Amino acid sequence: MGDPRVLGVVGWSGAGKTTLLIKLIPLLTRGGLKVSTLKHAHHAFDIDVPGKDSYEHRQAGAGEVLVFSGRRWALMHEVGDAPEPSLADLLRRLSPCDLILIEGFKGEPHAKLEVFRPALGKPPLHPQDRDIVAVASDAPAAAAGPPWADLNDPQAVAALVLAHAQPLADLLS
Repeated sequence: MGDPRVLGVVGWSGAGKTTLLIKLIPLLTRGGLKVSTLKHAHHAFDIDVPGKDSYEHRQAGAGEVLVFSGRRWALMHEVGDAPEPSLADLLRRLSPCDLILIEGFKGEPHAKLEVFRPALGKPPLHPQDRDIVAVASDAPAAAAGPPWADLNDPQAVAALVLAHAQPLADLLS
């Protein structure tokens, strides 16, 4: 694919963003791409377990704790009272890859694919968000608007992802 590319996956809660991503990632990696994801959480979260040494290190005041094994590693960075890092700051922390799929960061200016399900009773986001460059939906395509794929056809959605992901450099400049 060349230079790293980025595409956000946005939509209302319950639209199926995560379900779509777990279908897309294997398709894209089987195609030879190295894929990374960035997921925004809207609440306090913890990937650590109370009572474990790494948790106790953080509780004692460590600003960062890196936990590793022979199979994986995770870096936990305490933000404290500092502002939430920007999307660009977080993208800079990722290891080199071909494609970064972002779940969340709906309000940030980057290329996005909207997951839209009319059954949720919520309006589509794409008419108001010019950064939505494609839509995956279980409804027929709108007469006008961004390119559209059937949400139940992961191959078609993967083609939209590859066609519309933007260069990472555009977000870091």
